[in-house]
Amino acid sequence: MKNDNMIEVKGVSKSFGGLKAVSDCSLQVEKGSITGLIGPNGAGKTTLFNIVAGTLMPDQGQIIFDGEDVTALKPHELHAKGMLRTFQIAHEFSAMTALENLMVAASEQPGESLFQSWFNIKHVTDFDLEVRKMALDVIDFLHLGHVKNELAGNLSGGQKKLLELGRTMMTDAKAVLLDEVAAGVNKTLLKDLASNIQRMNRELGYTFFVIEHDMDLIAELCDPVIVMAQGTKIAEGPMEDIRNNPEIVEAYFGTAVEAAS
Repeated sequence: MKNDNMIEVKGVSKSFGGLKAVSDCSLQVEKGSITGLIGPNGAGKTTLFNIVAGTLMPDQGQIIFDGEDVTALKPHELHAKGMLRTFQIAHEFSAMTALENLMVAASEQPGESLFQSWFNIKHVTDFDLEVRKMALDVIDFLHLGHVKNELAGNLSGGQKKLLELGRTMMTDAKAVLLDEVAAGVNKTLLKDLASNIQRMNRELGYTFFVIEHDMDLIAELCDPVIVMAQGTKIAEGPMEDIRNNPEIVEAYFGTAVEAAS
């Protein structure tokens, strides 16, 4: 039977001591979608993201990725299967150029093998030329040509976020988890960032799962939007419906917020 979901969260719970951060949470991220995840502080969004990304193990429940149970897999194993995550604070190689940051992200480079480096130098060299061409294509796609030779540590917050997006394009990614993509990004670059996410979704077929506090950005990018409160999903739908849902207004401005503060 055909499965239209890229990510499925099935009955996931996670506690830290006496605090139940995620409670019997189930949700789906459809293939080819840009799905948003919102909720008040303390709703369990980041904990759930960490479980999906493999940095935390759930106490119970399952994570299904592209039809496969990946609950027990580590982040590097999920990366190999095509699930990537970006972070609120960009993790660039600051002493390398923007172009070099993209080149090192390419998967299965033969130069990483001592045998290949010694006995198959032509193959390594040819592969490096292909990776460089691919990285330059990504630079052009993201309109970062003017900073391609700049040290990544000198880039602005928004440029670093674009560079993180570019690194996902250097791999065989199927789905990208975006954690607070707007954090530290000025309004001008945020428009570029949003536009590139939409282009990667539309032109390259990437599925995105997005945690974000900027409701205008969520409204621009995401459909559907999933709402969490007190560790579980309470609503899902277009942003217009979400904003007009009394239960969600209560979650943000009523008892759920008071309980989380």
